Amino acid sequence: MKQKIPFHLSKSLRFLPALIIIIISSQCLAQKLEKMPVDLETDFALSSMPPHVRGGATVYLLDPDKGYYIGRQGTNGFICFVLRTDWEFGEFRTDVATPISYDAEGAKTIWPSYADVEEMRASGKYSGPQIKDIMTDRFKNGYYKVPSRPGISYMIAPIMRSYDGSSPHVITMSIPHYMFYAPYAREADIGGNSHDGGPLVLGEGKPEAYIIIPAGVTEKAKILEESKDLLKRLTDYRAYFKVEPKGSHH
Repeated sequence: MKQKIPFHLSKSLRFLPALIIIIISSQCLAQKLEKMPVDLETDFALSSMPPHVRGGATVYLLDPDKGYYIGRQGTNGFICFVLRTDWEFGEFRTDVATPISYDAEGAKTIWPSYADVEEMRASGKYSGPQIKDIMTDRFKNGYYKVPSRPGISYMIAPIMRSYDGSSPHVITMSIPHYMFYAPYAREADIGGNSHDGGPLVLGEGKPEAYIIIPAGVTEKAKILEESKDLLKRLTDYRAYFKVEPKGSHH
């Protein structure tokens, strides 16, 4: 015999689907990225590369509702953008902002993965963990190609707001550095990672591995001095762009 649901409970259950939609919608809105002011995002992205490269670089800006779009078309093959979603941590945050640039080879082979992540997030069809699974599978199956030649990714912006190493904690750091494509490289290949300003391997053994060389003390000081105006504009925009003490060095 089919059991009847009490009337008062049945009446309440009628509103459950709508309640679920409201909860999900509120969660999505809480995770939705805010569009950065175009001038600020452009200058922040360009700060990732040295002055002699900036003039001819293509600048990608982010539309939180669609994904990246070209804010300025370049001529020298280099591209730059501000990363807002780090898929490897499987979550959607609104306070991640890391300026990155790539040469023509990186623009062809590495950039598409960043563009795809933001497009998936903007669609509202995927959760952070789902995107992490999708991207993990794509890299594992060779969907994204590795650089076919040596090349460089400049990340010499005065600051970056990202995850503190492998921890889930996000901080604002000042660690200008250079990244060279080194697919499948391991620490042993460069004699072990250095923690005194020498080269490091990021993504050891992975197809997207890099050899990283931090900017020297004098060069970093010059970068910070020349970026005073940009840093003020960033902190005026959001207080979290102020460098945290533990994030001032590599």
